[in-house]
Amino acid sequence: QVQLVESGGGLVQAGGSLRLSCAASGSILNINTMGWYRQAPGKQREFNAAIDSFGRTSYAESVKGRFTIYRDNAKNTVNLQMYNLKPEDTAVYYCNAHHWSRNYWGQGTQVTVSS
Repeated sequence: QVQLVESGGGLVQAGGSLRLSCAASGSILNINTMGWYRQAPGKQREFNAAIDSFGRTSYAESVKGRFTIYRDNAKNTVNLQMYNLKPEDTAVYYCNAHHWSRNYWGQGTQVTVSS
């Protein structure tokens, strides 16, 4: 019902920045909550940031102050602007849509931060 496609991943040096984008089918404004999660090798998928249909945002402590989630309504995307990247940020980043008790996931985009 909801299809998500991530883009923007890549290789960046520590301290650098990167912006991830998530394109969704349908209007993102009609989805209850959208967010970004990441999963590093050998670790569980963890929450990074979320934004609801009212524009309210929430962040994990590990990324607070460095990552910003925002909507681009004209492009119908949810973006994650990442600053001051650290090697521990290396992971596959997934876009998530939570809508009426159902979760939807994208395929993920790789972010690698070198020291």
